[in-house]
Amino acid sequence: MQMAMARSSSGLAYPERFYAAASYAGFDGSHNSTITVSSKFQNDTALLLYALYQQATIGPCNVPKPSSWKAVEQSKWKSWQGLGNMASTEAMRLFVKILEEDDPSWYSRASNSISESVTDTQVNHYSDEHVIENGNSFPDTKTISTENGTLVETQDKDDKDVVSEDVGTVAVYDQWITPPITGQPPKARYEHGAAIVQDKMYIYGGNHNGRYLNDLHVLDLRSWSWYKVNFKAENEPQEGHYQAKLTPCAGHSLIPWENKLLSIAGHTKDPSETIQVKVFDLQSCTWSTLKTYGKAPISRGGQSVTLVGTSLVIFGGQDAKRSLLNDLHILDLETMTWDEIDAIGVSPSPRSDHAAAVHAERYLLIFGGGSHATCFNDLHVLDLQTMEWTRPTQQGEIPTPRAGHAGVTVGENWFIVGGGDNKSGVSDTAVLNMSTLGWSVVTSVQGRAPLASEGLSLVLSSYNGEDILVSFGGYNGHYSNEVNVLKPSHKSTLESKIAETPVPDSVSAIHNITNPTRDVDSEFEGGHEGKIREIVMDNIDQGSMKSRGEGTSEHLLATLKAEREELNSSLSKEKLQTLHLKQELTDAETRNTDLYKELQSVRGQLAADQSRCFKLEVDVAELRQKLQNMEALQKELELLQRQKAASEHALNANHRQGSGGVWGWLAGTPGSGNQKEDDA
Repeated sequence: MQMAMARSSSGLAYPERFYAAASYAGFDGSHNSTITVSSKFQNDTALLLYALYQQATIGPCNVPKPSSWKAVEQSKWKSWQGLGNMASTEAMRLFVKILEEDDPSWYSRASNSISESVTDTQVNHYSDEHVIENGNSFPDTKTISTENGTLVETQDKDDKDVVSEDVGTVAVYDQWITPPITGQPPKARYEHGAAIVQDKMYIYGGNHNGRYLNDLHVLDLRSWSWYKVNFKAENEPQEGHYQAKLTPCAGHSLIPWENKLLSIAGHTKDPSETIQVKVFDLQSCTWSTLKTYGKAPISRGGQSVTLVGTSLVIFGGQDAKRSLLNDLHILDLETMTWDEIDAIGVSPSPRSDHAAAVHAERYLLIFGGGSHATCFNDLHVLDLQTMEWTRPTQQGEIPTPRAGHAGVTVGENWFIVGGGDNKSGVSDTAVLNMSTLGWSVVTSVQGRAPLASEGLSLVLSSYNGEDILVSFGGYNGHYSNEVNVLKPSHKSTLESKIAETPVPDSVSAIHNITNPTRDVDSEFEGGHEGKIREIVMDNIDQGSMKSRGEGTSEHLLATLKAEREELNSSLSKEKLQTLHLKQELTDAETRNTDLYKELQSVRGQLAADQSRCFKLEVDVAELRQKLQNMEALQKELELLQRQKAASEHALNANHRQGSGGVWGWLAGTPGSGNQKEDDA
């Protein structure tokens, strides 16, 4: 996510800055100026510079189109004609911008050629087009005066954010400085990878003006000098490796592992289907690709990769189709096997360009990041033992939403630098105490300093026995290759770095360190807020240790060992209690499972009973219908019986009447003879 920001000038004011740039590029008005420019720049850059110079000095192109056989003149005409009615001031600004992107050190070289004196002692990074000399930015100037024919640039008195001085002589903690650096700096970039190995900061890949990079540069943090590493692909890869295709990339992660650098994932022009793990051997200066096993995650960029023990924890990012991700994967570096994690709890929403850190080798913290439409400032914690996500309540000065920021841990303190919210860069340097989840602001820069950028890198190293944070690069409307350093007052809770790093003869203005024992004694003798600044142990709260005067180092070590044993004992008790609680939780879950099964059984029986009841109701309804039919039939039967009885009675009556006349004739009844006589 690149921020749309208005640009401002620095150094010489316009149009003087434009004419200085034009003179440096070779536009001196002579007939051979085009040849000079062509020899300095690539053809497309030279044509664009020519067109912008013509637009700035003459105006829109009104000259006739050259003949077709004059190919060079026709190309120059087309380039100029394509600018249309662009304003002269805009053409000047774009001319300087393109020159600065192609040659970041042009201003210092031009200044040296005209003996221009730059007298600033502070560095202001507010503008896009700041001056870069050996990778260091020099201040914007508000006014220009002439003294004895020499240009003298003056600094705005309010610009006191970043101080330019030697790291070893800084007497103030929690303030960003720009150390003097020699050597040829890397090309300005963002979304690169950075890692520390043996007092050297390695910078690999990145994005400059939409172009992916694959160069490797080293900043020696002892001599503060840059140099480029000339690497090659491994001709005969060792077992478990195969030859790497050195594809330019950005949005990848660079992790130091043993005496190697691991480059994981990243956006490329032709992305692969799954995440690739490339390894750079620091001894042979060769690249190769590691062979992994298991189901590898899909390719992506803008993810977080965190080293936890011997495993890499990968979260989120954005795939080649610009789909945001919130999946979780672990790569075991000993077996090179991928494992996709289905964590419980509410996971963070899909995002990229967030920051991640691990606390106490157990808790993975995710902060901020962005989607296509918004940025976040939420904090999520993953317990790597139970694989459960939680979203704890944050305390203190909670940082504003941001994406593209960088983070590094110093003991239990997590420093967050830079980032942006699609409108502007974030200027504050925040720190989270990972034990209390309390935020605070360490320092802040004003304006558009390189520290207020997206895609910058941040690493932790040591200098003269003290922790230092080193930032590089970034984008805030302008690509940066500047190095800034901060010495935090928060001290590391890792093993003492004094015992690991030889202490140089040079001393700091505050801490005069000659050897570890003397430094510890002086801390106690001075009662420096009762804190042990240089010798620290895992899980020891230094603030609880009070100065007791002139204690010996042996007594101190004995005290530390006693407290450590006490803490280990407490930790063992906590572990036992945790195991007991886990067992109770397992039993409760078992009981809950049994009850759930019983409930399901009861529900099944109830469903069966309901089915039987329904069938019985249907049978009852059918019987009632049959009963009603039988009652109707009974009535009809009774009616028929009555009709039958009546018919039989009538038939019997008629039968009796007919039977009486016959028998009377046969018997010779008197009535019958008289009737016959009468008839005669």
